[in-house]
Amino acid sequence: MMFTLPPPAVSAGLLALVAALLLRAVHPARPGAFAPLSLLASIAALAPLAWTVAAPQAVSPLRAVLLAALAIALLARDMKDSLQTEVALKLTWVLGAAFALSWAGDSLLTLAAGTAVPQEQWSALSLSLDPYALWSAALLLTLLAGLVLLGGAPFHFWPADVLHGTRVWMAPLIVAALQAAGASWLLQRLASLEGFAAGTRVTGGLLSLAAVLALVGGAFTLIASRRPERRVGGLASLQGALVLVAFSAEPVRSPFASIGPYSLSAWAAHLALALTGAAALARFLPTQSAESDAPPVLARKHPWSAGAAAYALLSLAGAPGTPGMLLWLEVARRLAATRHPGLLLALLLAWLVAVGVAVSETRRLFGAPSEKPAPEATVPRPARFALWAAAGGLLALLFVWSMGA
Repeated sequence: MMFTLPPPAVSAGLLALVAALLLRAVHPARPGAFAPLSLLASIAALAPLAWTVAAPQAVSPLRAVLLAALAIALLARDMKDSLQTEVALKLTWVLGAAFALSWAGDSLLTLAAGTAVPQEQWSALSLSLDPYALWSAALLLTLLAGLVLLGGAPFHFWPADVLHGTRVWMAPLIVAALQAAGASWLLQRLASLEGFAAGTRVTGGLLSLAAVLALVGGAFTLIASRRPERRVGGLASLQGALVLVAFSAEPVRSPFASIGPYSLSAWAAHLALALTGAAALARFLPTQSAESDAPPVLARKHPWSAGAAAYALLSLAGAPGTPGMLLWLEVARRLAATRHPGLLLALLLAWLVAVGVAVSETRRLFGAPSEKPAPEATVPRPARFALWAAAGGLLALLFVWSMGA
């Protein structure tokens, strides 16, 4: 029997899970905890997040709610960690309100169309038997949860909060899984919408506005941010904006369809790997200041591992030579083909800001020349392995996508 490699998205999900467990090994277990049992509990908690990254199309609205509940439970499990508990409360409020409003919109849409099946709703609404204001408001409400989960501005605070206030071994997978669930939410709500011309126009206008806000707001937030973790969160929010732009170009089609056969899985796989490396790197970077800092311990003691981490950060921003750049180019190509010049300009400006911020953080990683002796502390080996796993996965994605282009 011939051995076949799993699809790239599945491999990336597994690699992100392995990297998360490696980063977890750096943190000491709770006093009195049984190590093997604690490890199994971590695997059981992180596995659904990794599965979401590997197969975002399979995430139904109910599974998205359960996924959000799992993320909040992971954040709230340690009541002594006030910062992480605060993040859990913020997620509870914002996601709970978004799910409730989307559920209300879905109920109104079902009332207007007389059926709960989206494909049948569009056919019923196209008969124009119901008031425009009713079904249009209901349709926009059904998309709200997807917009919030994607984390684009003005909802870009939650990825930054999670990456800033949560342990590094769980934060990247939580953010990537929730954003993948948001993309799947929009994809399923917009299924077969091409049969309803009025709904396509309404949805296209909303998605275009949301995409512009996400790009412009995310770019300004990146410029204003000072903490490395929040800057990584800003880059993650721009990844959510990228999905909104792709939907804006063709609201009734799946984004990134031309990059391999995996559609949203390709974007989610890249997001998980790039976030893993970038979030781990952010913990070694000092807060931005006007003075030139000496290189942190990662760059001074392990320059090759620092280079691997920098590659993940640059890919998250879409810098040339990374798989992230292919995603930005694919969206730009779609916008040019569908004639969205204003959105294309906003995309270009956001990309320039994202790459500029990533290059600036990379420069700070390797620092200014310093005659001070290197610190005695070293970066734990599991953390370095996690950085190499993320960078290796991104290089593999770059090779696979380049061969499939």
